[in-house]
Amino acid sequence: MFNPIQYISQGDTPQEQLYHIKSVLDAGQKWIQFRFKHTLSSIRWSTAEQVKQLCDSYQATLIINDHVDLARAIDADGVHLGLQDQSISGARMILPNKIIGGTANTLADVEEHILAGCTYIGLGPLRYTPTKQNLSPLLGIEGYQAILAALTPEQKKTPIVAIGGITLEDIPVLQHVGLSGVAISRLFHQQQPQQLVQQLNTYFL
Repeated sequence: MFNPIQYISQGDTPQEQLYHIKSVLDAGQKWIQFRFKHTLSSIRWSTAEQVKQLCDSYQATLIINDHVDLARAIDADGVHLGLQDQSISGARMILPNKIIGGTANTLADVEEHILAGCTYIGLGPLRYTPTKQNLSPLLGIEGYQAILAALTPEQKKTPIVAIGGITLEDIPVLQHVGLSGVAISRLFHQQQPQQLVQQLNTYFL
C-alpha cells in the first residue's frame, strides 16, 4: 500500500540505522525505505534482516533501496531504484507482486517509469541535500510544477513524491502543486519524530 509520508533511513553503522528506524517507528511512521549504501554487503544484509523484523512488529511497510535481490531474500514489501540501478521492468520480473518505486529527475524519467509500471515515483531533488552524492539537477518548486503540468490525467494516477532537501515549510506548497507525498530523511532527525509524524499526517490525506 502506498504511503504519502516516506522515511529514508540514515546511519553510517548498523547501530545508527536501527536506532533511527526504531525512533521513527515509535513515533508512528509506517513507511521505511532502508538505505545503507556505504557498507559491506554482508553488513547491509544482516541489518536489513533486523529492520524487517522491526517493521513487521510495527506493521510498517519496508522498502529496500537499490537492492532487488535483498528485497526478495527478506520478503520486503518492495524496492526503490535509482536512475543508475536495475530497470523498473527488470525488477518487476523478479518482484512481480511487490511495490517498485523509481527515482526521477526529468519529465522523460517520469514518463519512462510510468510506462514501465512502477508503483510510485520519487521526483527530485527539490534542493541541495548532503545525504546524496552525485546529486541530479535541482528542480525547485517550478520544476515540479512544469513536470506535473505536462502529465496527462492517466499518468497522474501514478503517485509522485517529492524528495531532496525538503523542509517542513515546503510540505503544504508541495501538496498544493499536486504531489502525492514526500520522502524525507534528515527532517526526522531535526524535529521531534512523534510531533513531526503528527504534523505530516495532516497533509496528503
